[in-house]
Amino acid sequence: MKLLFFGDVVGQSGCEKLRSELPRLKKDLGAGIVIANGENSAEGNGITPHSARYLFDSGVDVITTGNHSLRRREIYEVLEEQKGVIRPANYHPEAPGSGIYFYDHPAFPLCVINLQGKVYMEGTYQNPFACADELLATIKCPNILVDFHAEATAEKLALGHYLDGRVSAVIGTHTHVQTADERLLPKGTAYITDVGMCGGRDSVLGVEKDKAIERMRTNLPCRFSNDPENIELNGVLLEFGKSGGKVVAVTRIRTGQ
Repeated sequence: MKLLFFGDVVGQSGCEKLRSELPRLKKDLGAGIVIANGENSAEGNGITPHSARYLFDSGVDVITTGNHSLRRREIYEVLEEQKGVIRPANYHPEAPGSGIYFYDHPAFPLCVINLQGKVYMEGTYQNPFACADELLATIKCPNILVDFHAEATAEKLALGHYLDGRVSAVIGTHTHVQTADERLLPKGTAYITDVGMCGGRDSVLGVEKDKAIERMRTNLPCRFSNDPENIELNGVLLEFGKSGGKVVAVTRIRTGQ
């Protein structure tokens, strides 16, 4: 089985680019499952029922999120339905939705876990290492993918090594900048510090660069808008072996630049 994972999809333009390119990518790469981080799929940021449905209709099978997952209250009902949109598992137990999803593929059972980092991230929530231990103590699925939505590269690397051999893959999201360190860790877990984004190549993390520069140069309030031009797709292709939940190859994907 081959699985495609796409980094944070930014706004309508990112959604549209993914929809236009995904059929070709799935065919060319032989991918049978598609996961995308959709926490910025709504214009501005966050995720809405409309942007989630757009991604599903485009061929995405599971949507992970991150620190913007609960920004739009209209998504709460969708999260509660637990039909393929998840938020970080280490949020407070009273948060809507779940941080784990079992994708019902007839030939390839898959568990997707969403976790959020604590270093340089706002909010109070459970330590992701402890949360991972609790979840893995009850999961029997052989194929487990973790989307670790975190800021600090050290925290991502630490969790990758901590879970090495216990999960199939640890995929970093959040920074919107694709890193060049994709690899199989010593015990077989596929890893990349950050898979990148689906957004404007000439932007600042998907935001129109002039707006981002103005905010940083003046430190004055400025309404951001997503860059609709030169959209590129960042992701990874994971190839699983025939048994044991192990990934045998991980390849960075960058298209549309």
